[in-house]
Amino acid sequence: MELIIDAEGLEPVSPAGQYFNSKVMSVSVLAMLEFEIPIDDLQIMSLIKDVFLPINPRFSSIMVVGKKGGRKWKKVEVNVENHVHFPCFSSPEGSSSPSDNDSLLKSYILQIAMQPYPEGQPLWEIHIIQCPTSEAQGTLIFKLHHALGDGYSLVGALLSCLQRADDPSLPVTFPSVNNSSSVNKDNRNIGLRKVLSSCFLPLVDTVRDFCWSVLKSTCVEDDLSPIRCGSEKFRPFSVSTITFSLDRIKDIKSCLRVTINDVITGVIFLATRLYMQRASPNSNLSTNSTALVLLNTRNLRDYKSLRDMVRPNSKSPWGNNFAFLHVPIPKVKPGDSQFSDPLKFVHKAREVIKRKRSSFGVVLTGKLLEIMKKCRNAEVVAKHISRTLRNSSMVISNVMGPLEKLSLESRRNDLQLCGKSESSCAS
Repeated sequence: MELIIDAEGLEPVSPAGQYFNSKVMSVSVLAMLEFEIPIDDLQIMSLIKDVFLPINPRFSSIMVVGKKGGRKWKKVEVNVENHVHFPCFSSPEGSSSPSDNDSLLKSYILQIAMQPYPEGQPLWEIHIIQCPTSEAQGTLIFKLHHALGDGYSLVGALLSCLQRADDPSLPVTFPSVNNSSSVNKDNRNIGLRKVLSSCFLPLVDTVRDFCWSVLKSTCVEDDLSPIRCGSEKFRPFSVSTITFSLDRIKDIKSCLRVTINDVITGVIFLATRLYMQRASPNSNLSTNSTALVLLNTRNLRDYKSLRDMVRPNSKSPWGNNFAFLHVPIPKVKPGDSQFSDPLKFVHKAREVIKRKRSSFGVVLTGKLLEIMKKCRNAEVVAKHISRTLRNSSMVISNVMGPLEKLSLESRRNDLQLCGKSESSCAS
């Protein structure tokens, strides 16, 4: 990320930053740090002031309108106390147990997720939960506006405040992003078939994906179902968590010769159809339902350090660098045996995602948004993106998590992030 200052002495807000902080959308990223021991308030406050704030100028800036109407980042003095909150949980009976605090924590997350940011302050908050839950002795909740950056950038910012618990002198490591070699070594016929596969088919897929993306963002909506009510607002919502064994997922990956993301997406699709069947036994499982899968558009093979992200002309720059893939959720016809063979969902997810990644439909869609912004304005593009979200049924996003436990100086904690995977996507 190269810091560009205009004639007014202010840094322009990126197009994606303007889309995510508009009249029709205000999107934030919520990240949680779960500690094995009680949280030290003074240590956390010192870390925020001395490490977190200097990470990026946007953490100390507010979004303002420039003289020519464009959005700018304006540097301001930050009063950390206005951004850090210390809620206290208590049940109606008085002191609450860890299991009670689990539900109180979920309710609190819902509460802060719906609250707007205070006017005139940088777009981030930190909530320090000192009440023990069944998973941790203390919890930190980071609420960071998407205009500051995507999940890849913001996770990098959080990790820069932490170190390995087993040996602080060693770097934090992440899962390998190399695809299984068996996936890419299938036998292929040499000749016309190879030419068609490498040239003609991607061209056809590009035209088809681009046209379908435009239709899904304008006039084609998913069918109403237990996972899509068709409301203009994404409310109400709840917080649920589930943990999978990464070793089991790797076993499935090796057996099927697919990627970890293929396995996770297939599991999500299968669980979604099972939920739809349970929520409405008489519902049609052949409904047209689409998932927006977020794709990281950075050219990377591993997770880069924060220093690399903020370096000029970085290959993994700070900011919002992702795109949407429209992936249909596999249908289940009456009497279909797909529920008895759940691996079909994994194969279907791999087939669709692999085809869409090989096309340039995402690139053309990005160019379309740029043209819309130049010819109209950022609010029009924000409405277009919001309509795309409303016309779909779900969004799938993930980021890589570290392989080791992390610590805050000498204090050990577990970093709980969504979706440890081979390739990182925006959150």
